[in-house]
Amino acid sequence: MMKRSLTCALVLALTALPAGAANLVKTYSYFAIGGRTLDDIETQLSKHGPQVKSTGSRHPGATQMAFTTRVSYAESSGSCRVADAIVTVKVKVILPEWRSSRKADADVKLFWDTLSADIKRHEERHVEIAKNHARQLEDALKASYPQKTCAEVKARAAQITAAELARHDQDQVRFDRVESVNFESRILRLLRYRLERIETGQLPPA
Repeated sequence: MMKRSLTCALVLALTALPAGAANLVKTYSYFAIGGRTLDDIETQLSKHGPQVKSTGSRHPGATQMAFTTRVSYAESSGSCRVADAIVTVKVKVILPEWRSSRKADADVKLFWDTLSADIKRHEERHVEIAKNHARQLEDALKASYPQKTCAEVKARAAQITAAELARHDQDQVRFDRVESVNFESRILRLLRYRLERIETGQLPPA
């Protein structure tokens, strides 16, 4: 589940900025859970997982993100254009850390390994979606047409930014919806795959 915290700041400067692609700044944090059974783990995740403001409930993982857009402008011969645009997306991925694995049965450990890997994959996909939209926003700003005044270019840049961030939000929500519908079948498939790898010696026993 994505925890949405979007900050879009336009730094309106008339000096050119160094050219660059969309930047990603990523950090991780972890919350501890206990329990020795599947029911225990579910209860712990519901109790200690990050709370997402958009849903008001807790989730087994979350990704907080903030977009910062820096745009520079150039004036010449009665017109103004975007000289450069740099978009940075700062993300914080929040994941669970199980502290009772030594005391749990092998089947519970197997389930946890499968579940925690899927939670991490899910949150990393949220990061990828954000990075893709940051790059698209950067490209759209650089490709915007010149206007008569820099005020008009700045207004157009704000419109482009708002539209791209709206598409970003829609893609994130769509991804969560699809993942939620397919959760049970996906986990069962991953469990079978992990069991097959253990049986063939490709993975050590849980």
